[in-house]
Amino acid sequence: MVGKGSVNHNSRKFRAENVDGTRTCLNIDYCNENIKTVYHELFDEALERYNAKQTRSDRKIKDYYEKIRSSKQEKPFHEIILQVGGKGNMNADTENGELAKQILDEYYQRFQERNPQLRVFSAHLHMDEATPHLHIDFVPFTTESKRGLDTRVSLKQALAAQGFKGGTRGDTEWSQWVQFEKEQLAAVMERYGIEWEHKGTHEKHLSVLDYKKQERAKEVERLGAEIDQKQSEYKSLSKRVLNYDKALDELSKLEFELDNASKYQLPEPEKFMSAKAYKNKMAEPIVKKLKSLLKTVLARCFEGWDNYHRLNVANEKLYRDNQRLGKVNAMLTEENTRLKTENKDYSLLRKVFGRKQIDELLEQARTVKGRKRDNIRSR
Repeated sequence: MVGKGSVNHNSRKFRAENVDGTRTCLNIDYCNENIKTVYHELFDEALERYNAKQTRSDRKIKDYYEKIRSSKQEKPFHEIILQVGGKGNMNADTENGELAKQILDEYYQRFQERNPQLRVFSAHLHMDEATPHLHIDFVPFTTESKRGLDTRVSLKQALAAQGFKGGTRGDTEWSQWVQFEKEQLAAVMERYGIEWEHKGTHEKHLSVLDYKKQERAKEVERLGAEIDQKQSEYKSLSKRVLNYDKALDELSKLEFELDNASKYQLPEPEKFMSAKAYKNKMAEPIVKKLKSLLKTVLARCFEGWDNYHRLNVANEKLYRDNQRLGKVNAMLTEENTRLKTENKDYSLLRKVFGRKQIDELLEQARTVKGRKRDNIRSR
């Protein structure tokens, strides 16, 4: 997070609604220096050297902090927030919360040593919210600069001086440094028996259009797989319905056999055979066969009708799902095509106006959006 406004919250000069005041005494305040004082410490000598070289008074800088504060190139300071686990497994008022506090504390102890170009002026470990977390605010600076002050504010150059050399837009100095610091925190966690669960990465450094295009492509691919699965289920159910139709044909054949096959017909009685003997020897065995056959047929028939009904219901649902997914897939494919066109326009802008200017405009837009989001949260 970047910008001003959070330092007072971090040091509890004002208290948000989600803060439990009875636990504020458990917080750790590592440092809370006035940022203007830090600017004087870091840049006054360089500012004096810079102004001494200027032959025109309008090029001299009276207040370097105010210049950076109103600058569109750099921000007065940057803030990172670190947390181990969540309120479901590392709640602040539990034993695990105390463990998270120890981990974050140990991590912070060597932060400034690891990052000599990031001057920390405000750092606070909060135990009075749902989950323990650490705020670190710092001013990034570079020395021996060939442009402007020889010691000046620059996040990119500060990180480069610490060995983080940016490459592609998705592999910047910032992204490399963030990954490195996550690994440092993970190393401390491991010493306490906690493993870092990798849940994927936000590709924040993709342009908005690239990111949307990528997400839409993933969605189209996922829906395509889902449609294939539904179509496969549809074919399987269709085969089962056809098999049921064949079973109906078999039942018709059985009906004909019952009417005409000799084994299911009562034979003529033998000469001089009594009624009792005819019943016992001829009638009852056939009736017994017919009863057994009837029970089996009825059971199979009811089972078949039940399956047929359920298959029709499932088949109808799959058909509707297939139609819906087809429409969604078509819509996403159309949107993906539109995003590709917009991305070409975006690439053209970068070529015409230059990568740096477009990136600066995007950064400004993100900053404005972030400030609006922070203002909403603070309310």
